[in-house]
Amino acid sequence: MSLFVREKSFYKTFFTLTAIIGLQNIITFGVNLSDNLMIGGFSESALSGVAIANQIQFVLQMLVMGVGEGLVIMASRYWGAKDIESIKKISSIGMRLSILVGLMMWVVVFLFPQVCLSLFTNNESVISEGEKFIKIISFSYFFFSITSILLATMRSVETVKIGFILSSTTLIVNVCLNYLLIYGHYGFPKLGVQGAAVATLSARIIELIIVCIYVKYFDRKIQLKLRDFFKMELPLFKQYLSLGSPILMSNFIWGLAMGTQTAILGHMGAAAIAANSIATTVFQIVSVVVFASASATTVVIGKTIGEGHIDKIKAYAKTLQILYLFVGVFTGILLFFTKDHVLDFYTISSEARVLALQFMTVLSITVVGTAYQMPSLTGIVRSGGDTKFVLYNDTIFMWLIVLPASALSAFVFDLSPYIIFICLKSDQILKCFVAIVKVNRFKWIRGFEPLRPDSKKPGKTIATR
Repeated sequence: MSLFVREKSFYKTFFTLTAIIGLQNIITFGVNLSDNLMIGGFSESALSGVAIANQIQFVLQMLVMGVGEGLVIMASRYWGAKDIESIKKISSIGMRLSILVGLMMWVVVFLFPQVCLSLFTNNESVISEGEKFIKIISFSYFFFSITSILLATMRSVETVKIGFILSSTTLIVNVCLNYLLIYGHYGFPKLGVQGAAVATLSARIIELIIVCIYVKYFDRKIQLKLRDFFKMELPLFKQYLSLGSPILMSNFIWGLAMGTQTAILGHMGAAAIAANSIATTVFQIVSVVVFASASATTVVIGKTIGEGHIDKIKAYAKTLQILYLFVGVFTGILLFFTKDHVLDFYTISSEARVLALQFMTVLSITVVGTAYQMPSLTGIVRSGGDTKFVLYNDTIFMWLIVLPASALSAFVFDLSPYIIFICLKSDQILKCFVAIVKVNRFKWIRGFEPLRPDSKKPGKTIATR
């Protein structure tokens, strides 16, 4: 069997989705980068405080993304089966869960900001700056939760341009308001980290308004109405829980793990926190295609299964793995050769600069592993129907290997932040060996029988070998 699929439609769909989602992601991360750069020019403690607060928001993002990923896997299959009504009901399920998650996170963070921040560092100045930021930014959780589900619903039916338009608008609004409110230009008050928080909150509100206008007046595929979100069908909900709950749990565990990683580095000083924030933000910018390829894969595989073309899945999986490796090598080279120039935009200590360079060097190597194993497991395996494997795999690697080894290195052996960072990112290479075996055994492929309008039973997941 050839390693490359010969269908032009496969490449057109995959690369179009990847390109547009990638552009959307780069602009979305650009919002974080603008906060990062402008706060980085304000003070190092402010940068560290915002970085800690953003780790808490990252947990929310992972949870909401988990809800959205489960939605996309299910809805893309129904899109392949041309069952629009079921897509609307699945969107309603995702919306309820996402709003619940957003409200719960807001309550915890708004009422107990210092407790949440102190989990990551004991530096009082960093906690003080972080509290100013998080008390305001927590109000954006509700708006973010709704917007994310609406975009996930659109993505499941291959409508991705709205995400790009939305992210572009958000970036412009955020950058302009950051400039005005952080430093107090043109007569605006000089608010520092609070200005950055107000800017991001305003951008989140505006992007929700835009996506709601698009869904109501411009979408022609699903034609969602407000009343659709009040519909609830128990069989579909059970099906969603079967496919989506492992994804939600996996993302929650991953979000906690990323927070724990920041906490380990955070207890090594403000310089380590700032360096990690810079390295991670730059990494997210240059690796957008990696994450976009996983999202595109979910739609391609899910739709193909929904159409009943199970015979094509193996060929698609083989080709996708090769494409992932090309993306990884390109991303690693780009990160390695841009790392020095990026740091010129920051006002940080020499210690933080050295650490940031070391961290980005590590990431330029491990990103090759990330580019292969992440879309292979979260894109191919998950969308193929085996949503539990990633949960088990991430739990074992992160909580039984990476975090214990990193904690021992930091608190028992007192190793340098550079060595600890290597330990924290080692799973990105180790998971590749698991991904190679898992994907190419093809036991993750599941056929699908969609819910029929005349039936009260949900569609079944049918094991295929």
